[in-house]
Amino acid sequence: MNDAHLHLVVNHFPIIGTILGLGILFFGYLKPNNTIKSVAYSIFIVSAISAFLSMFTGEAAEHLVKNMPDIGMKIIHEHEEWAEKLVLVLYLLGIISIAGLYANAKSSSQAKLVSLMALIVASIAVFLGSRTGTTGGE
Repeated sequence: MNDAHLHLVVNHFPIIGTILGLGILFFGYLKPNNTIKSVAYSIFIVSAISAFLSMFTGEAAEHLVKNMPDIGMKIIHEHEEWAEKLVLVLYLLGIISIAGLYANAKSSSQAKLVSLMALIVASIAVFLGSRTGTTGGE
């Protein structure tokens, strides 16, 4: 397995995980349930970790495919630009999720605010993920 294959293996979870986590968190927010929210936070944390892996493997994959026919540097650059934005938002979401897990465990009065912040940041991440995935697929 080369770096391009490894990138294809790991790059889907940051996007799919964020979409899944957003749906779960939305449900947990509507029906105030800290267990459901904690599941979403855990998915967001794993998504942030897999985003790191995806960025790490993406650099190596770029070097393998940049000289292939029908793959231009412009599209690779656009994909990389979207991915860099996404990974920063996912890192932020991971940090918020850690705070959310802590707030839920301590039954903090801030738990609802943290979950609202996570909903907003996850929504942004879903948008960025759709752009990243689209440009990567091209």
